[in-house]
Amino acid sequence: MTISCFPIPPRTTAVNQAIRHAVIVGADRLGNIPSLLREHNISITHHISGRDPAHQKRTLHLPTGTEIVILLTDFLGHNVMKTFRQAAQRSGIQVVACRRSVCAMQQALSQCGLCT
Repeated sequence: MTISCFPIPPRTTAVNQAIRHAVIVGADRLGNIPSLLREHNISITHHISGRDPAHQKRTLHLPTGTEIVILLTDFLGHNVMKTFRQAAQRSGIQVVACRRSVCAMQQALSQCGLCT
C-alpha cells in the first residue's frame, strides 16, 4: 500500500473543527467509507469512478476547493491513478492512496495525520 501525504492548512468552521473537502477516485460504491470520513470531518465533494477513458488525460483539473484526493487503489488502473496523483501534486493537494475498505482507509488516514 502506497500512501502519499502533502501538508495543507485545514479550513475551520464556526465550532472550530477542521472540515476538509475530498475527491474520491475509484470504485462504483463506497460502502461505509463516507461515514468513516464524516467522523474525521472530511466531506466528500466528488466521487469519480475512474472508468471513463477521459480520466486518463494528462491535463486533468480537480474541482475547486479540493483539499484531499483519496485514491482507491484496488479499483483503479495505473494510468488513471497516475493522472489524478499528478493533478493533485500540481495543485499542492494531499493524496491518500489505499484499498476500498474501512480498515485500510482508517490506517491511511492515521498515517497521513488526518485522524485523531
